[in-house]
Amino acid sequence: MRMKKLEVNHISKCFDGKPILQDISITLNQGELVSLLGVSGGGKTTLFNIIAGLLPPDEGNVILNGKDITNQPGQISYMMQKDLLLPYRTIEDNAALPLLLKGVNKRDARTQVSPLFAQFGLEGTQKKYPAQLSGGMRQRAALLRTYLFSQDVALLDEPFSALDTLTKRSIHQWYLDVMEKIQLTTLFITHDIDEAILLSDRIYLLSGNPGRIAAEIVIQEPKPRQDDFSLTPEFLEYKREILSLL
Repeated sequence: MRMKKLEVNHISKCFDGKPILQDISITLNQGELVSLLGVSGGGKTTLFNIIAGLLPPDEGNVILNGKDITNQPGQISYMMQKDLLLPYRTIEDNAALPLLLKGVNKRDARTQVSPLFAQFGLEGTQKKYPAQLSGGMRQRAALLRTYLFSQDVALLDEPFSALDTLTKRSIHQWYLDVMEKIQLTTLFITHDIDEAILLSDRIYLLSGNPGRIAAEIVIQEPKPRQDDFSLTPEFLEYKREILSLL
């Protein structure tokens, strides 16, 4: 049985007296990729900000590896929709930024980062600047930086939403491959049903106003998933089930 890494317990949040989230509880086990799926404006990013310690909940708590980290930023890495790479730094130094912030000197940070470039499909980009990379490659670099911030648990907030359909398809396959290698435990926000089914071990459906967990769906298809999984009857059945619940 997989070890619990992250527990979100009975989180509720209001803004100006208006309830946004109500009694949200989710768990994340070692090595899992779990998606939080819901419509835009449904409170997903608010929940991520609470989990990341950037926003206090009105009720509930967040437990990481058995320790209460509620309202404590810096415990979990967080990758937002935009890659937020620093334009004046090379890709190598952008990726190494979490190590520099931890006090590692620049030479040692570059040495630690170097072997990971091949693993993340970024070989040859070390001395380039963000403006010289495609959107898909920039997202790879941002994910590498997220991984180096915390190799424990990562929160990814719609990281592929700005990519075109063909780029998104190729980066999904790359993402599944690299996740299999690094075993990063990940909570993933998306409003793309196909993306959630393709990438996830489990999916939590967030719906309603205020947002509540409407259902938890386990994706039984083993990983790594085949390129044609999205064309199978099993995939379409998951999609029908989700659409009926949202």
